[in-house]
Amino acid sequence: MIAKTPPMGWNSWDCYGASVTEDIARRNADYMAKNLKDYGYEYVVVDIQWSDPNVKNHAYTPFAELTMDEYGRLLPAPNRFPSGFKALGEFIHSLGLKFGIHIMRGIPRQAVYINTPVKGTDVKARNIAQFNSVCQWNSDMYGIDAAVPGAAEYYESIFELYAEWGVDFIKVDDIAREFHVGEINLIRRAIDKCGRDIVLSISPGASPLEHAEYFKQNVNMWRITDDFWDRWDLLYEMFERAEKWAPHAGAGHFPDADMLPVAAVNQCYGENAWTKFTEDEQVTMMTLWCIIRSPLMIGSELTKLDDFTLKLLTNADLLEMLKASWHAKQVYRRDDIIVWTALHKPGGVYLAVFNAADEVQDIIVRLSDAELFGEYEAFDLWTKEKLIIKDELTLKINAHGAKVFKL
Repeated sequence: MIAKTPPMGWNSWDCYGASVTEDIARRNADYMAKNLKDYGYEYVVVDIQWSDPNVKNHAYTPFAELTMDEYGRLLPAPNRFPSGFKALGEFIHSLGLKFGIHIMRGIPRQAVYINTPVKGTDVKARNIAQFNSVCQWNSDMYGIDAAVPGAAEYYESIFELYAEWGVDFIKVDDIAREFHVGEINLIRRAIDKCGRDIVLSISPGASPLEHAEYFKQNVNMWRITDDFWDRWDLLYEMFERAEKWAPHAGAGHFPDADMLPVAAVNQCYGENAWTKFTEDEQVTMMTLWCIIRSPLMIGSELTKLDDFTLKLLTNADLLEMLKASWHAKQVYRRDDIIVWTALHKPGGVYLAVFNAADEVQDIIVRLSDAELFGEYEAFDLWTKEKLIIKDELTLKINAHGAKVFKL
């Protein structure tokens, strides 16, 4: 089994959109190896449109001329990744890290126009393309008709290439929310046949809750939301999604609340761009992500992390909750006071209290509401303070803030 605990790493989308380059990936990988690897961060993921030579920011080039081989398989644009992905993967592996890439489901439209052959078959691109299955927000691809000859072979051919590159993580886009089950099945089989362990992540969300059991059997992580950005309203809405999806987190399969837009985000629009989340909101985000066991993918330029953000991301006691807890559940939500618990596998209980209101709150949490009775030693995962709790816990929590204890 791979991904026994939630995958942790860095993704280029929040800070560079479609414009990430080899230099950017290398310097973030180097920073991760030196400062974050010991805490469990290991995946370096190059996000969307790495085959387009001309992207500048988060905007996609409509009907772009992409870099492609004779079999309709996309390749990294040489002007942006001059060493190629095999060499980039080898560099990342040399640091003790793992290499990930983003792809769109389907086959490139330009492969269909040219009618390239599917490697190892007599089938051509037009025979497998599903012309009425297109992404609403990106024009690069046609969907693939999973039922026709050559469809499985095309997906197997691209994962053969990714295995040669040393890819350890694949984020497949335009496939989760609409639930293109035929293509997910082909991708799952192609990964299983490629001879390399590859984490499968699917986007965007919200993934359909009614297919949770399918996701758990076939996917390592699936998005439970559309793109998550540094806006309080999006974080506020995440509590409802978290309550629904938390029961489905387990070894090898994790609901994904999306990337962490902390510190230096949106760098392709200016070097001084910084997260709009307050420090309290970032504590809330990290606490919620960790108690529901969401993957942690950092969305900032790592070399610009400040002291607060580095401590936020490397809180070893919080990350222990992410890696070694289970049975997370929302105990109650009352007037924007939200209480969660989770069990710790070696022993103990986590108790998280969130103030989602717009003002500071004095809060009393009765332990009996969480089916906890008697006296407990409590450890505050953020302040590192120890206290004794009997029957109830009295707290003062800032607006949009959180506290979390191990009992």
